[in-house]
Amino acid sequence: MTNLNKTASPIMVYFAFAIVYIVWGSTYFFIQKALAGFPPFILGTVRFTIAGILMLGWCKIKGEDIFNKKTIKIAAISGVLMLGLGNGIVIWVEQFIPSGLVAIMVASAAIWFVILDKSHWKENLSNKYIVSGLIIGFLGVVLLFGDQIMQALDKPQSNLQIIGMVLLVFGPVAWAGGSLYSKYHPTTESSVSVNTGWQMLMASLVFLPGAVIKSEFKQLDWSSIPLDAWLSIIYLILFGSIAAFSAYVWLLKVRPATQVSTYAYVNPVVAVLLSLTFTNEVIGLTQVIGLVIILGSVLLINLPKYKSA
Repeated sequence: MTNLNKTASPIMVYFAFAIVYIVWGSTYFFIQKALAGFPPFILGTVRFTIAGILMLGWCKIKGEDIFNKKTIKIAAISGVLMLGLGNGIVIWVEQFIPSGLVAIMVASAAIWFVILDKSHWKENLSNKYIVSGLIIGFLGVVLLFGDQIMQALDKPQSNLQIIGMVLLVFGPVAWAGGSLYSKYHPTTESSVSVNTGWQMLMASLVFLPGAVIKSEFKQLDWSSIPLDAWLSIIYLILFGSIAAFSAYVWLLKVRPATQVSTYAYVNPVVAVLLSLTFTNEVIGLTQVIGLVIILGSVLLINLPKYKSA
């Protein structure tokens, strides 16, 4: 593999993957719970503003330089693409589209990583394990949520649902593009924490115009927001944004993009397991097969690394 940080501790790499896999998989669940109390644009604004301020504040306390112009510029581009557009679309469409269908569309990000990573086309596209893993993994996600897809498509689609599905095509492209931009434009002048803080703070600005245009601040009764929604947004800030996104940005620096992109296949698995635990959903044989296929695809994508080791 190329462009790897050889000094990265394997234990830290595995720990970072575990955070991204598990925590981000749980965010589908907590985003829906937060939307029960917060309008989508306010949700994004509050989540990323607070997370960005907390991250940069912590860096400032440690004595780091948080106002490096180059870092802010790079973070603005990658943050807007990943969090403002990629994650913002997910937040907005979950109002109208079942989370299973959203998870499938988001899973396509793993394929876009390969398509957009031009510098590694030869390495990735010529590797039968990586290509097979990407295709099989996406089919596994489709199988996992097959019932939800059929139920959703059998019903008449509203204009908002159709618009949401179109946006879900572009969201993963923006996320993959922003991730690759962050990977290939490392901010050596600042730490990963500073870079992550600015990415979140810049992304929050993308949500603000929508909140103003939709009059969300005027219409929202803050006192009526249920406790579950407050707890969910706190979870999204501390774990979904600060912990998991920091781990993700760090992984982009030390591991190949195709390996990091496997989060897109594992997150739906975690989302399903959470639904089984906290709701009355029942998993069938088809879903079990889908889970096994997805996990097998992740093994395939990582197989070149294991073989070289």
